[in-house]
Amino acid sequence: MTPKAAIRAEGQRFLQAFLRAGAVPVETDLLQPAETLLDLYGEDIRARAYVTHDPVRGEMMLRPDFTVPVVQAHMAHGAEPARYAYLGEVFRKQDRRSGRASEYMQAGYEVFDRSAPEVADAEVFALFAGLLADLKLRPVTGDIGILMAAVRGLDTSDRRKAALLRHVWRPKRFKSLLDRFAGRAPVPAARVQLLERLTVGSPAQLIEEAGTFVGLRSADEIAARAEALVADAGTPPIKATEAALLYDLLGLEAPAAAALTHLRGITPMLPAIEPAVDRFAARLEALAMRGADVERLAFEASHGRTSLEYYDGFVFSFHAEALPPVASGGRYDALTKVLGAGASIPAVGGVIWPELVARLRRSA
Repeated sequence: MTPKAAIRAEGQRFLQAFLRAGAVPVETDLLQPAETLLDLYGEDIRARAYVTHDPVRGEMMLRPDFTVPVVQAHMAHGAEPARYAYLGEVFRKQDRRSGRASEYMQAGYEVFDRSAPEVADAEVFALFAGLLADLKLRPVTGDIGILMAAVRGLDTSDRRKAALLRHVWRPKRFKSLLDRFAGRAPVPAARVQLLERLTVGSPAQLIEEAGTFVGLRSADEIAARAEALVADAGTPPIKATEAALLYDLLGLEAPAAAALTHLRGITPMLPAIEPAVDRFAARLEALAMRGADVERLAFEASHGRTSLEYYDGFVFSFHAEALPPVASGGRYDALTKVLGAGASIPAVGGVIWPELVARLRRSA
């Protein structure tokens, strides 16, 4: 078989396995409305997607992902509970040095079920683990929900918590903000200069002195932003104990059972994470019931923070040496609410990259 034929054969094998697991096959358009993805992820997605303009439909993207259109279709027409499977190409711009293709195939499985979310997490993980067992991959798990709960529980302003939550998926930016909010890093010089100018003049005066508008923000928006900067400058630093616990959480890497013990230990000092830790415990129990060795299964609290920005709970991936993740997935409950016009349902899913599987089989 040609490499492409081998890739499609692997994809079909996964698709058929998903269908046997109870999924309904779905297809989505190659061209997706750009507005939805831009609203969800901001302009960052534009740098990674292929964008074009349709004279009737407006700005469109070559499909960068299946999950968003599958969620949209389910929230509009789907019954409960539901399981979906798909196989097809997605398109992402790649760094020149990455060696990754810009067009590649995904085989995916998505579960919408409100009865027992942690059991559904274990179902998806176990299904993927079984399908990939012969490749001897290294599984890694995480839980972004614990980190988000910790941020929401901080004794600081809502504005600072919102900034940290907005950058959960950008680890470097998140850490730089945390360092500054905790008083461990200085305020950027440019901001200091701006704050000094704002202390001697109103935003309106500074806007008038600046001259002609060159950006898209209105004078009111600029003034509101300036007032927010002044208010933030007067916000006390995050307490040292809370900051230390958050840094500890960011660096937590341990076998899943040991990680649970550690999280139980810090919960009295960071009580906001207790519900998320309870869900983690329930998930480990469900994983163990499906044969996962939770005493050895890798857990990293920061795992999944560079993926598309819809995961908000359990995350997982399967790894081989010197390759990108062969499969990955996670929970995205909040996305269903965003795309469901207020309605929501717990949802979890994952994708396998058949091209990487075919490459591993050829090298075996």
